[in-house]
Amino acid sequence: MPDPAARAKSRGLFSRLRSVRARLLAIALLPTLIIMPAVLALVVTWWTRQFDHLLISKVAGDLTIARQYLDRLMERSDETLHALGDSVAFARVAQAGTGDGAAMADFLDGRRRAMGLDFLYLLDPQGRRIAASPPSAQDGAAAPLWLVERRALDGQASTQIDIFGPEQLARLSPELAARAHIALVPTPGAVPTARDAEDRGMVVQSGTPVQLVDGTRTGALVGGILLNQNLDFIDTINDLVYRPGSLPEGSAGTATLFVDDVRVSTNVRLFEGRRALGTRVSQEVRAAVLGEGRVWLDRAFVVNDWYISAYEPVMDSKGQRIGMLYVGFLEAPFLALKRASLAAVGIGFLLVALIASPVLLRWAAGIFRPLEAMNATIAQVEAGTLSARTGVAATSDEIGRVAHHLDGMLDLLQQRDAELRRWTQELDRRVAARTAELKDANAQLAATQRQLVMSEKLAAIGEITAGVAHEINNPVAVIQGNLDVARDVLGPAAAPVRTEFNLIDQQVHRITIIVSKLLQFARPAEFAGHLEPVAPSEVIGDALLLVQYLLARGEIEVVRDETATCLVLMNRVELQQVLINLMVNAAHAMPEGGTLTLRTRPMVHNGRAGVSIAVADTGPGIAPEHVARVFDPFFTTKPQGGDKAGTGLGLSISFTLVDRAGGTMSLASPQGQGAAFAVWLPEADAAAAGGG
Repeated sequence: MPDPAARAKSRGLFSRLRSVRARLLAIALLPTLIIMPAVLALVVTWWTRQFDHLLISKVAGDLTIARQYLDRLMERSDETLHALGDSVAFARVAQAGTGDGAAMADFLDGRRRAMGLDFLYLLDPQGRRIAASPPSAQDGAAAPLWLVERRALDGQASTQIDIFGPEQLARLSPELAARAHIALVPTPGAVPTARDAEDRGMVVQSGTPVQLVDGTRTGALVGGILLNQNLDFIDTINDLVYRPGSLPEGSAGTATLFVDDVRVSTNVRLFEGRRALGTRVSQEVRAAVLGEGRVWLDRAFVVNDWYISAYEPVMDSKGQRIGMLYVGFLEAPFLALKRASLAAVGIGFLLVALIASPVLLRWAAGIFRPLEAMNATIAQVEAGTLSARTGVAATSDEIGRVAHHLDGMLDLLQQRDAELRRWTQELDRRVAARTAELKDANAQLAATQRQLVMSEKLAAIGEITAGVAHEINNPVAVIQGNLDVARDVLGPAAAPVRTEFNLIDQQVHRITIIVSKLLQFARPAEFAGHLEPVAPSEVIGDALLLVQYLLARGEIEVVRDETATCLVLMNRVELQQVLINLMVNAAHAMPEGGTLTLRTRPMVHNGRAGVSIAVADTGPGIAPEHVARVFDPFFTTKPQGGDKAGTGLGLSISFTLVDRAGGTMSLASPQGQGAAFAVWLPEADAAAAGGG
């Protein structure tokens, strides 16, 4: 059952929210505390997205610069190799005869070092190496040709990036094979692998056609650069992309070249200045770049920290994805800058709100305080205090003038009320004199009717109950007697059924007690006659015993909450009659089942100690228009006819019995929340207890 106090509190809160004060405060504070924060949140969200987009745009531009440098490296390799093939010096050595391989090898070795290549060799028209630098690359054996080699022999210069296996690198130079070998470093988030090293090499190789000694045969001049652990290459990219001052303090730019997903050339650091060679890219980035061929532009975890990153696939001469080119910078300084900016905006808003809110509240108070004074004054007048006034001075604004006029109207109202009261008092005196005799006669008639009905009802019930009790007591006595005879006859043989005999004794005793209680209720004249100290809990127990069948049939749960320990001063049978009547009414109010709550509490009423006995149900309650009449004689809300028909005398008689004992009886019935009858009885003092 909802708490009436909570409902009243909720209605009061809702009323306060609808008041002029609340509306004015809302108007004053709405722009500062709601609209401005909402706009600020939208602006901050937009700015944050633009900030993140700016970082992504920057790293995309950085990746473009890195890619352009790689392309330029390939172009320069192609140009320098083409210039070497067309040079007079090469033609002079070639005219000396390709049979002198030592002279050509020395020439190529000097040019390779000057051009910064890792290998340089000359092919004859059949694809065999005639001369090479370093000399170990000159084996003369035919091998499968790369695309750049075939194009050069066909007369077309080109530059490509390809992956060389460890055997191919060893054929060029054991030093190159050793440089390409990089031990793998376990990396969190990478794709699991059984390999422990990366020994493939990413090579930029260029080929250009050249004329051999007789001028009729076309050979090929091929040179290349191994990018694995090529720190000059990767540091140059980093210096080009992230020049000093291009990033906030604390941030750092990084660049990396990957073979597959392994870092083979990088300036990302692990610890103590060691480069993160052999670490691997995360599984998510690998799937996007190498698996799907997309360019990654987003934040990513790089070795040991978060970076704003850009990855793009590197393609070989066959159009396959063989690695990745990466650039990025630390995210943490930018996040710190973002947070600092947001904190500055938030602090600024709070300062503005703290300064503006008191001013707005003061302006609003100048409006709602006079209105509240007028509202309070009107409420006092409605409550009967006609002398109440607003006390607002007659100011120049409209609200002050309205308050001043209201005080003037209240002066006139108080004067007219005084005159009406004098006339009303005179009229009341004349009407009272005329109706006093009629009221006395009606009161005597009503009292006589109530006593007559109650006497007839109790007499009939007493006669019926006495007969029923006699009929029940006779078979009970026969049962008890025969049980005693059986116990005597059986003697020791009755031991196996002693428990059953004891149970029969208990139930026979219980029947005797129920019949005795029923006789006390139905024939009170034989058991009652004066006020006596009684324990409310005992009377409640007796009453429950008599109505237990009705509660069980209606599936009604009984909850007893009894904290009163003192005795009350009332005739025991009459109190039992009152409680039974209330319990029966509660059971009839819950035909579908419910909860019957019986509660006793110590309570002081009009300065006198006593006990409050409450009987509450969870039925539909009593309509508000009927609450004031429930204790009137012959008034009932029960249907006429049927087993639950009412006479309208139960509550009236109960009220009379409680009133005669010096107590009070009241009803509380919030609509739809059940009914709760409260009986207050005075505490039995020591004198009354001794007299009883």
